[in-house]
Amino acid sequence: MLRTNIEKIARAHNIEVEAFCGDVASCCANDCDVIFISKELGERIKDRAKVPVIELDNFMNKAEVEEKTLAYLDSVR
Repeated sequence: MLRTNIEKIARAHNIEVEAFCGDVASCCANDCDVIFISKELGERIKDRAKVPVIELDNFMNKAEVEEKTLAYLDSVR
């Protein structure tokens, strides 16, 4: 669900992204630029992540997902 929402947001703003879903155990091992994760799980990986960790309070809140996704994408342009 989160991956699909991030892809839709990026597409709506003409931004190309490659997104994948992972679990807490593997997300830090994958080659990526950023990790979007729930606040609860973010606490478990913050110290191990080598990339920015964007914590979300509610995956179902499209406004929050869009705000945090676009803020990150704008910061790396």
